[in-house]
Amino acid sequence: MATNSARGNPINASEGPSKVGEGAPPPVAADVKGAVKEAAGQSDGAGVHASGQDAGMAPTAGKAEPKVKTEKELEKERKKAEKAAKFEQKKAKAAAQAAPAANSKAKEKKAKAPKEEEVLPPYVEETPSGEKKQLRSLDDPQLKAYNPIAVESAWYEWWEKSGFFKPVFAPDGKVKEEGSFVIVIPPPNVTGALHMGHALGNSLQDVMIRWNRMHGKTTLWLPGCDHAGISTQSVVENMLWRRQGKTRHDLGRKKFVETVWEWKEDYHKRINNAQRKMGGSTDWSREAFTMDKNLSAAVTETFVKLHEEGTIYRANRLVNWCTKLNTALSNLEVSNKELAGRTLLDVPGYDKKVEFGIIVHFKYPIEGTDETIEVATTRPETMLGDTGIAVHPQDERYKHLVGKNAVHPFIKDRLMPIVADEYVDKEFGTGAVKITPAHDPNDFALGKRHNLEFINILTDDGLMNENAGPYKGQKRFDVRYTIQADLKERGLYVDKKDNPMKVPLCEKSKDVIEPIMKPQWWMRMKDMAAEAIKVVQDGQIKIKPESAEKSYYRWLEDIQDWCLSRQLWWGHQCPVYFAKIEGESGDPADNNLWFAGRTEEEAQAKAEKALPGKKFTLERDEDVLDTWFSSGLWPFSTLGWPNKTHDLETLYPTSVLETGWDILFFWIARMIMLGLKMVGQIPFREVYCHSLVRDSEGRKMSKSLGNVIDPLDVISGIPLEKLHEKLALGNLHPAEVEKAKKYQKSAFPEGIPECGADALRFCMINYTTGGGDINFDIKVMHGYRKFCNKIYQATKYVLGKLDQGFVPEKTGKLTGKESLAEKWILHKMNAAAKEINEAIANREFNRSTTTVYQYWYNHLCDVYIENSKALIQDGTEDEKRSAVNTLYTALDNALKLIHPFMPFLTEELWQRLPRRPSDDTPSIMLSQYPTYDAELDNPAAEAAYELVLGCSKGIRSLMAEYALKDEAKVYVQAYDATAHQTAVEQVQSIKSLSGKGVTTIEVIPGSDARPAGCVAFPVSSAAAVFLHVKGRVDIDDELAKAAKKLEKTRTAIFKQQKLLADPGYQQKVAAALQEADRKKLADLESEAVGFEGTIAQFEDLKLE
Repeated sequence: MATNSARGNPINASEGPSKVGEGAPPPVAADVKGAVKEAAGQSDGAGVHASGQDAGMAPTAGKAEPKVKTEKELEKERKKAEKAAKFEQKKAKAAAQAAPAANSKAKEKKAKAPKEEEVLPPYVEETPSGEKKQLRSLDDPQLKAYNPIAVESAWYEWWEKSGFFKPVFAPDGKVKEEGSFVIVIPPPNVTGALHMGHALGNSLQDVMIRWNRMHGKTTLWLPGCDHAGISTQSVVENMLWRRQGKTRHDLGRKKFVETVWEWKEDYHKRINNAQRKMGGSTDWSREAFTMDKNLSAAVTETFVKLHEEGTIYRANRLVNWCTKLNTALSNLEVSNKELAGRTLLDVPGYDKKVEFGIIVHFKYPIEGTDETIEVATTRPETMLGDTGIAVHPQDERYKHLVGKNAVHPFIKDRLMPIVADEYVDKEFGTGAVKITPAHDPNDFALGKRHNLEFINILTDDGLMNENAGPYKGQKRFDVRYTIQADLKERGLYVDKKDNPMKVPLCEKSKDVIEPIMKPQWWMRMKDMAAEAIKVVQDGQIKIKPESAEKSYYRWLEDIQDWCLSRQLWWGHQCPVYFAKIEGESGDPADNNLWFAGRTEEEAQAKAEKALPGKKFTLERDEDVLDTWFSSGLWPFSTLGWPNKTHDLETLYPTSVLETGWDILFFWIARMIMLGLKMVGQIPFREVYCHSLVRDSEGRKMSKSLGNVIDPLDVISGIPLEKLHEKLALGNLHPAEVEKAKKYQKSAFPEGIPECGADALRFCMINYTTGGGDINFDIKVMHGYRKFCNKIYQATKYVLGKLDQGFVPEKTGKLTGKESLAEKWILHKMNAAAKEINEAIANREFNRSTTTVYQYWYNHLCDVYIENSKALIQDGTEDEKRSAVNTLYTALDNALKLIHPFMPFLTEELWQRLPRRPSDDTPSIMLSQYPTYDAELDNPAAEAAYELVLGCSKGIRSLMAEYALKDEAKVYVQAYDATAHQTAVEQVQSIKSLSGKGVTTIEVIPGSDARPAGCVAFPVSSAAAVFLHVKGRVDIDDELAKAAKKLEKTRTAIFKQQKLLADPGYQQKVAAALQEADRKKLADLESEAVGFEGTIAQFEDLKLE
């Protein structure tokens, strides 16, 4: 809800952040505000830009600054106040004479709540979609205060329609001289809304894209979505069951796939809408989807080529089977839950929890004897698939049994050979190991070595099949319990104990994974992994941060072959055909009977060549490929491969792949391997892995916890009730819904406030330190909306100071007429440009936001804009003109510096600024990004003006501390020649900035004695200011204060000395930082000398 002002901060954040991302913003001291107001000829009111008014928010730092009033206006206000006072006296007298009841009513009337502010109606954009925004007057009720809805409206449609997001090539069709910068977006799953992890990645990518575009490069940020096979099919199947009570089999494959496509179109639009709302400058004309025609062709081409060369092959092996989803999974799609002992777990499809973390001991009878052999298992139900028992060849207990058979107690006629194998640890357990080759990875190898029978006992749905004898048709975990009861009945049960173990779970369904034998398509990975390791080791690809690079090596060095088959209907159907030969019962696991083809005709031709003289029919494999197979081709398939396109020739390899470290193996490593294999080049030159976004309590974001945040809710705001309603729309269990509501109520008691896209982006970028995970806090996010308001109000103020016909100078170069304050702000602007450019280039995102924040907040708003008021109001025409030109340059560049972080706000404000002569740049996003200019570098002016600021601050501080409001006599003592010269030349500026209470300021050299009867404020090691207080303060009281300050300063000196003396600090910390810390020590030591002098001076004053 927007208003012309505001009533309070619903999130209780009193101000925007100071050190960006932490707490409140750097507070502007009252004495500083007072000085700059007085320097501008004001007697009260905050600077216009200091707080302003933010639509829908409370003022953060006082009231908006009134204009300087004339004598006539002041007299009018005085008379109005007198009249009001008389009226109040009359009311009080009437109230005193009234009866008690009437008195009570009068009190109630007097205590009536203040008049509520007018609530603005919803903002309505009048600009036709796609046209350049029609700027309204800043006096419009919707624009008097910062209103992100109004500010962010219309710009995106115009940017997109104008083609600003498209790459611009040189006349010869090649990339521009400045180079190219290309990012392919990590495609979000087309399964619903984006979350804060997407907001983080998109913000970082768009900062890099916009920054490079403003540096003149050919830039492309290519958008798209992933079909997300398992996730999408699972969501649509659940939806079908909830709405129609049907399964996919009821619809049939064709109709089901059509249903998924319809569903995909709806959610795809929602995702793209969210990306647009966040301001991402992606080239939508090149948007890709993993099941588009060209990307599907890329999948087919890759499979066929790799099958022809034998890299993709058919094999009947153990796979990770999810009985809930009815599909095989790769190892990366399985998570292992650690158990310390007996634990009951929820399993999909079971009403009661199932027991895990136990080991059951039981005995098998030996054929033809009265002997038994004891074995143990953590999965009792798998004994129905046992086909052998292994012992160590040197184990004396069992040597006589090797070569004999154990008898299965429940499966008629099944004999199990007892074999000797050194794999067995004779010291562990009983020293005898049951072998279930078709349901255990370790047993699989034992079964192969000893030529044991491989017997599958499970259906795809997790029921016992015909090989399970009397247990056929029962659920696998029901059998876990009945088997133990039946063993006890036959006297074969021994014991059950706690057993630490890992339980493999499906990442998607949370079902317990079953190892099952299935003929599947596999990809050989060892050789491809070796090449992928090499290109990172030799520096062709850089992976940041370093921890991610180490993980990359670790995984690739121990890589296993990749199971490509998925038993789904949604996805890329394997382009491979099985030859059913007449009169033969072909084995579906036989690779020689499978023929891959870009078309069925191609597969037919291959089969005819391989099977001369035989009659056969071809049947296409019903399985689809793992989603990550098509995702692995993303960097080059999106640019046109396998066709030779202009984009592929000019924009590949891409520049940066920015994504979360959690898909380093799923996706990043596979893109590198497939890029090298299929295109012969690396897919990108750099990988930047951002942190994971967690909630404010540090927990992983999960729908069941209710802590998944939709970026659109942060942009537009949402009440708590609506957040609760959104939970009900999902697939959560009622108990989980209540749990999620509880979290939402504690984290967002009044809902999520409207923050806007610019605040969202800036906050997420600032969170990115390159370190650990991010704990997202909406209060911090909301603080950045206040920073947006600071920018908005500062720009409004500057625009108000530009005359109607103001035309800026042709360039922002120095004219030679600049005052010290102007030289200072231009130096700070120049330094900020240098720092931000370096930070973004080095992917130090937090450093870039901190720098631009400090320039805007601490330098431009709180110093130069305030201090320029005196020049503009009281200066000569030349001084005024110079001050305004510098104001324009400082603001113009400030908007450009922050544009990549805040695109909407900066476009809205920059479009209102007059252009320099001959500048017809249509949008700020196409303007030139500020760079370092040696001419503006002026450390001497910086030091000089900061001495002026320091002296004026010190004087105001002393006057406030000792409650002196007038007739103040001040001394500035300079301890070196440069400081002395600055103080003498700038004495009037110091006096102006120090307030009207200062009568005289005398500058004295460091060789002079300390001024008598004064208290001191150490400005730096170069200067101190003294305020004459003799006869105007309580000396004993001031002595106690000075002693306390001296003690505090000495403690700080001790800490700083200890830091500087630390060998580790001296070795690791940069020289520039060490120099800054040495200066800090010198300043503290100077401060201590000052306090010692103050104490001595007060002691002397007592004797005078």
